[in-house]
Amino acid sequence: MNCSISGEVPEEPVVSKQSGLLYEKRLIERHIADYGKCPVTGEPLIMDDIVPVKTGKVILLLVFPCKCLLPLLLYKRISLFLWCFMQIVKPRSLTAASIPGMLGMFQNEWDALMLSNFALEQQLHTARQELSHALYQHDAACRVIARLKKERDEARSLLAQAERQAPLPAPAVTANVSALSNGKRAAEDVDMGHGAKRMRPVISDSIIADLTECNAALSQQRKKRQIPPTLAPINALERYTQLSSHPLHKTNKPGITSIDINLSKDIVATGGIDSSAILFDRTSGEILSTLSGHSKKVTSVRFVAQNDVLLSGSADKTVRIWLGSEDGNYDCRHILKDHTAEVQAVTVHATNNYFVTASLDTTWCFYDLSSGFCLTQVEDPSNSMGYTSAAFHPDGLILGTGTTRATVRIWDVKSRVNVANFDGHSGAVTAISFSENGYFLATAAHDGVKLWDLRKLKNFRSFELYDQNTPTNSVDFDHSGSYLAIAGSDIRTFQ
Repeated sequence: MNCSISGEVPEEPVVSKQSGLLYEKRLIERHIADYGKCPVTGEPLIMDDIVPVKTGKVILLLVFPCKCLLPLLLYKRISLFLWCFMQIVKPRSLTAASIPGMLGMFQNEWDALMLSNFALEQQLHTARQELSHALYQHDAACRVIARLKKERDEARSLLAQAERQAPLPAPAVTANVSALSNGKRAAEDVDMGHGAKRMRPVISDSIIADLTECNAALSQQRKKRQIPPTLAPINALERYTQLSSHPLHKTNKPGITSIDINLSKDIVATGGIDSSAILFDRTSGEILSTLSGHSKKVTSVRFVAQNDVLLSGSADKTVRIWLGSEDGNYDCRHILKDHTAEVQAVTVHATNNYFVTASLDTTWCFYDLSSGFCLTQVEDPSNSMGYTSAAFHPDGLILGTGTTRATVRIWDVKSRVNVANFDGHSGAVTAISFSENGYFLATAAHDGVKLWDLRKLKNFRSFELYDQNTPTNSVDFDHSGSYLAIAGSDIRTFQ
């Protein structure tokens, strides 16, 4: 008889008083403890209703002839009865009673083992994928956190710097311009002139008188000026070699876009593509200060030596006025926002009280240095040429501007009138320099350098030094007017 639960012959058989069904004792005890009812009929069942089944012993009688006892039994054939008593054992199942059955059982167990192994491999693969995804998410989260921390630190640094460089409120020049401060555009309620143009402080008679007085003094000095004995001779220039190289700006591209020198302190200022200006001590070879604040490349830097001031123009449409302090640092005093396009050039007047900025928005602005006010903004008459360069004449009453369309415009500063134009270049005019004698003008563009006679208003010499793929970036007369330096892929000096 088999157990009603397992279907196998029970080792400790018990029977139910109620249903008369046979069970394995350990199985029915666990079922009653868990459910308290018969597993077959579903009727309530307790252990008192279970009666153990007692089994007797099976006597096996083996009868066989035996000749080994002949000496004891007088060689008579007798039958030896051997009585063996043995306890009952669990019989084998039908599938294990034959070799084919056992092979089938082994095959089933092998298949189950393989299926279990396959399931474990799938679970392992899934766990590995989940772990890999979790590690990737953790790495990405760490990178995002690091980037956010870096951006936070940069924002804090910029905020602290902006607080240090916040421009001080300048006093009002007149009642009509009290709404203007630090070169910022006028508020909506500022009076507008004809053609919906904003009213600006004008170049007053006192400023014009100042410019005229400076012009007269410089013209008189130029007539008496002689070539200084300390001027380097030609053979000395031929022996010039590079002494050192200093990678100041942090950029992979050609980093320096503008340079100026404070001769009295032997300090070099550079403007770079990395949107910063750097002050470099040539004597010690050390960086004195890094001026940050522009959001795009710095296109022009100029010293105002007497006032320890540095001007910087940028492609972010602004001009900044930096004032030196006793500790050697420079603080931003004014941010000028009068232009609507890239500021390409900054040039300082000989009085060191005024300066001009030129922009791609087809205008140039005349500023008062101490207050940062734009006294006038002059637009290109044709309203089609953005300005790429600008320079004051040594006497200060003439302004030269280079345009994107290869034209050089000459302006009368007092009247803000375009008095002459020079055509002949191809490409934007990248640099302008007036000779110290006041008679000659040098201009650089993609096609080379041209020299102009301001008295005859014509070109009298041209330099085509480089191939078509190499533009001429800069040109400049020395202070004596004896030498002309041209910069492209190299630097060349002409007498």
